[in-house]
Amino acid sequence: MRSSLDKLISSAGLVLAAVLVAAAGLLTWTNVFVGDQVHDQLVMQDITMPAGEALGSVPEADAKALEPYVGSRLDTGAEAKAFADHYILAHMNASSDGRTYEEVSGEFISLSDEAKASEEGQALAGLRQSLFMGNTLRGLLLYGYAFATVGTIAGIAAIVSFVSAAVLLVLVGLGFRHARKVEPAVERLDNTREVQMA
Repeated sequence: MRSSLDKLISSAGLVLAAVLVAAAGLLTWTNVFVGDQVHDQLVMQDITMPAGEALGSVPEADAKALEPYVGSRLDTGAEAKAFADHYILAHMNASSDGRTYEEVSGEFISLSDEAKASEEGQALAGLRQSLFMGNTLRGLLLYGYAFATVGTIAGIAAIVSFVSAAVLLVLVGLGFRHARKVEPAVERLDNTREVQMA
């Protein structure tokens, strides 16, 4: 009975280990695929992280956040996030006095046709267009960052799955070994009982 239970539990563990290995393989593929896609898409944009005077054009806190990437090619999710949040957004806030696209667009839309045609109206239209483009670029870069983060999480999950499967395989081996040890002991005990009854 004990031997059968050990074999049953060990067999279930073996199936679970196989599932974990399959999951780890898929998670590894996800990690590599997402990493490659994010890298390739960002490289195609041909953006170089700001350096020198360009860093001086943003507030000090933003410049500090960009320092680890100075002058490098933007090709990772972390660089995309830093560029979006500390370079593009800093310039958008500086040009709009901290107003959002929605606020500037609302101001422009509320102007009369005559006011829109004025010099101030045209400047507001230009600011509205710049904020729209800035938001679009920020959104795309932050999507890259989000996908890169998903890829990283998949990679970590793959490692955890591989390690869990390895631990489970060790336990399965011990379970089958214990089942083999229990069988002879049970047979000897049964033989001893039969001899005593005779």
